Amino acid sequence: MREELRELEREIEQGATPEEIAGEIGDLLFAVVNLARKLGSDPRAALERANAKFAERFRAIERLAAERGIDMARASLEELDALWDEVKSGGDAQG
Repeated sequence: MREELRELEREIEQGATPEEIAGEIGDLLFAVVNLARKLGSDPRAALERANAKFAERFRAIERLAAERGIDMARASLEELDALWDEVKSGGDAQG
């Protein structure tokens, strides 16, 4: 997995095409799936849990932004990151 990540980083540094980067990402994902299986974890279930957690946090960010009058479509990346960090750290009761 570390080697696949290094290969991806090299491709990015060398200005690889999106297709080349996608190939390296695929290799990295394959390595992560194999690691999960080796450790006795169901990779599909782990990804589904991660997706559900992300969706829950995103909904919490939307609620928090609405409470504060922040238009998410116009918010800066820094503002969105700050909301994400707040929700992730438990600053929102639903996060």
